[in-house]
Formats: sequence, structure tokens, C-alpha cells
Amino acid sequence: MALDSLRSDREFRKVRQHGVPLRDPLFTLRITEYRPRHGEVWRPRSIIGIVVPKKTLKLAVQRNRARRRVREALRTLPGGLPPCRAILMPNPAVLDVPFPELQAALRRALDRAPGRIKAAKAGAGGSRGGKAGGGRRGSGQASAEGGNPRAAAPVPAPMDSRELSVEISGVPRTDQEKA
Repeated sequence: MALDSLRSDREFRKVRQHGVPLRDPLFTLRITEYRPRHGEVWRPRSIIGIVVPKKTLKLAVQRNRARRRVREALRTLPGGLPPCRAILMPNPAVLDVPFPELQAALRRALDRAPGRIKAAKAGAGGSRGGKAGGGRRGSGQASAEGGNPRAAAPVPAPMDSRELSVEISGVPRTDQEKA
């Protein structure tokens, strides 16, 4: 399976929003299933962005070395990679761990991945990964029919002008005063 890299900020945001985090002492992997973008041809592949912040590894030499080790471990992983989009954030321990242990940790993390990602590799269907009940934002609950939790409340029917019972001053009017 081909190993491509996440490129645009939009792709990284999508994985951050919808991905399932898998933590290991060597790295954190945030993974979603592979879906082609609008107009893109269906080519199942692994698209992985490797992010090594300066906060984790101070020196550029160490960041680059960690990135190269992880990329090579992914590329030569026994059994290949499932079709997915993922962000991998290595920890400093990646620099010191033996290469076979790094590959074993990556394989364990990918085996813990949610349903469809593993099932796509095995060739069977499965449940969808991600959080139940929606994304990060929005505190509203979805309706029983599975509607949009942020959808506006139903709009009431228009009122007849005779039904208005409040004058501008705020004092209620009676039906006799309206006539």
C-alpha cells in the first residue's frame, strides 16, 4: 500500500476533528478511515502526516531524525498499512528505541484502530470509527431521528395581528379594546 503525506492544513484539521486518538509510549496516532475527496479517484492508500513539534524535540536534527525513523518504520511495516488518513506525533523515545520495537508499537496501534480501518485491511466491513454523537464543537444534542444538533428550533406559525395582546407600552390589551 502506498504511503502518502498529509499536505494541506484542511486535511490536518479533518483528521484532528474526526480522528480517533491512539496513544503509545512512543507516539500518539490520530487516525480516520480513508475517503477520497470530492472528484478524487478511489485509490485506497495510507495518507499520514508526521508532526514533530519543537516543544517535543528542541533540535532540528532530532526532529528530522525522528520523522525519518517513523516514516521508514511505516513504509517497511510487516503486513502493510490499512487505507487511512492519520497524524502521527512521535515522542522523544522514538530516537532511542530499537527499530523492530518501533515497528511493533506501530503495528499494535494500527491493530487497535476502530472498525472500518482494520476491516478495510482485512477486506471485511465494520463499524465506523470516531466519536458517537458528533464532533468537538456544539453542545446541543442530536434528535432521535439523527438530525443536526445545531439546527435551529422549528419556526412557529405566523401570528395574526388580532392575536397580539401587548401594546408598545407593555400593558396588555383586552379583546374589547382591540375592536
